Amino acid sequence: MFQYDLVVVGSGPAGRRGAIQAAKLGKKVLVIEQGKRVGGVSVHTGTIPSKTLRETALNLSGWRERGFYGRSYRVKDEISAEDLRRRLLITLDHEVEVLEHQFARNRVQHIRGKASFVDPSTLEVVKDDGEVVKVTGASILLAVGTKPFRPDYIPFDSKTVLDSDELLDIDELPRSMAVIGAGVIGIEYATIFSALDTAVTVIDPKPTMLDFIDREIVEDFTYQLRDRNMKILLGTKADKVTRLDNGKVELKLDNGRQLVTDMVLFAAGRMGATDTLNLDAAGLEADSRGRLKVNPETFQTSVPNIYAAGDVVGFPSLASTSMEQGRIAARVAIGAVAKEPPKYFPYGIYAVPEISTCGLTEEEMKDRGIPYECGIARFRETSRGHIMGLDTGLLKLIFSLKTRRLLGVHIVGEGATELVHIGQAVLNLKGTVEYFVENTFNYPTLAEAYKIAGLDAWNRMGDIKSEL
Repeated sequence: MFQYDLVVVGSGPAGRRGAIQAAKLGKKVLVIEQGKRVGGVSVHTGTIPSKTLRETALNLSGWRERGFYGRSYRVKDEISAEDLRRRLLITLDHEVEVLEHQFARNRVQHIRGKASFVDPSTLEVVKDDGEVVKVTGASILLAVGTKPFRPDYIPFDSKTVLDSDELLDIDELPRSMAVIGAGVIGIEYATIFSALDTAVTVIDPKPTMLDFIDREIVEDFTYQLRDRNMKILLGTKADKVTRLDNGKVELKLDNGRQLVTDMVLFAAGRMGATDTLNLDAAGLEADSRGRLKVNPETFQTSVPNIYAAGDVVGFPSLASTSMEQGRIAARVAIGAVAKEPPKYFPYGIYAVPEISTCGLTEEEMKDRGIPYECGIARFRETSRGHIMGLDTGLLKLIFSLKTRRLLGVHIVGEGATELVHIGQAVLNLKGTVEYFVENTFNYPTLAEAYKIAGLDAWNRMGDIKSEL
């Protein structure tokens, strides 16, 4: 009755993981991708490019060595946009090659073109050469991702006023930059360009930033940014953005302040890329930001045979969680058993410095009325931190006083997105403070900070077990 068991629209993290999962279970799968190459936003304009840009900036600027050699130390005196782009293209070529090989060896078919619904089981695909084909699937997985939110009052020109997708194609590095939006994307790019010695100002109408992160971590992070002369203007809105005749950009803020800068990055949110899908024909409706509502356990939409996963379903909008959502959605769609993933997963913010967190924040512990104690370790307390020249970096562990279990791990500093997985494992395996106190860690390593933080908490908690 149908040409395919599963048709996947989009080849980003959710789409490719869902497609490969269904194919491994012997199903006939088709992936439709409207971009020139497979990979979606994650590979071409989002996750991989921004992290590659970060790594290139840190390497060429000598950022990691400045603790020893001073703030003026640089590996390359004159860093150009072409220097950043060269490494990016090598990385993207490799990612696409790996993905195409995965599709080939798992016999996943894929075509390039723009898909739209004809009915809940049929999609019309307009291919690059103008040919129009129709495909049918017993189930359809929408993994179309997101695109930058572009309000009318921002005069985008792809050169001096840009969104986050356009930033990767700039011709030269700006001497100054204003970033509108203090969310994850805005903060990541703001701190990367700051590491390249661009004078950066971050503007956001909210009085706080990164509200889902533990406040103590955000405070430490904010201190580090301001210490290197980044301007962070929270509770302030950019009322008007104007391109000037001299090539610069003027911003008028709602508090009366005016800024003139070389470049403006607008990074205040993204929208689900659902506007071209003709959702009405499938009986679906997106919200005001183009996102689709799904069952959070099965990722099934209001139409039984249509599923959605990844950024298009909203928070947490991480590549890692999108992959798992796509896998679960595909299994449910083809009638396979889908186990619920572990409760706690890590968030990673690839700013400079990195932030990563897993489990409950101190604010959530208070809201839930859970008696708790915290353990703190600073990277400068570790021998590896001294070797690396680190004078910043913080690891925070949160334990239940009643059960002594680890309930939250929060890190800001070098290698945070790698280090968090130790805490994630202990947390999901219901480990206690004693794990960190009694176990041996490689020496010298930054992971030794777990032992320091564990001992800090244990000393504050006392040996309650012996009293019970």
